[in-house]
Amino acid sequence: MGPRTAVTPSKERKMVSGAHDNSLSSGNIGYYNRGPTLTPTSPVLSNPKSVLKRQVSPEELQRPGSPYIKRTFTIVGDAVGWGFVVRGSRPCHIQAVDPSGPAAVVGVKVRQFVVSVNGLNVLSLDYKMVRNLILTGKRTVVMEIMEESDC
Repeated sequence: MGPRTAVTPSKERKMVSGAHDNSLSSGNIGYYNRGPTLTPTSPVLSNPKSVLKRQVSPEELQRPGSPYIKRTFTIVGDAVGWGFVVRGSRPCHIQAVDPSGPAAVVGVKVRQFVVSVNGLNVLSLDYKMVRNLILTGKRTVVMEIMEESDC
């Protein structure tokens, strides 16, 4: 397959080649490889710091009375991906969302925890396994997430 655009830490555009058009060399499901739509204010994929305020366990997410609510998103990927980055493990979370990507359009936000992908519970998986489920699946991804309620 041909080269694709990725964002480096210095926010320069760089051409990299790889086996899958929807993944980046850093191992993210990031999809900021949108070419001309990148701006200096776009998030950087290689951000090493977690966006989480604190780590949350799968048990805490599912505990009755917890401050988390479940939402379901159906994301139809475009030519460059789904528009989000998954990081972490047990549970994974949304690290970044491309503001002009398909995930943002349906309401996916940073700091949401991934519960299931296409009906498969992924609470005990790391981001690499979740990424592979998304990349090897269909163009449409159905994700259940947990997010803190506004209460």
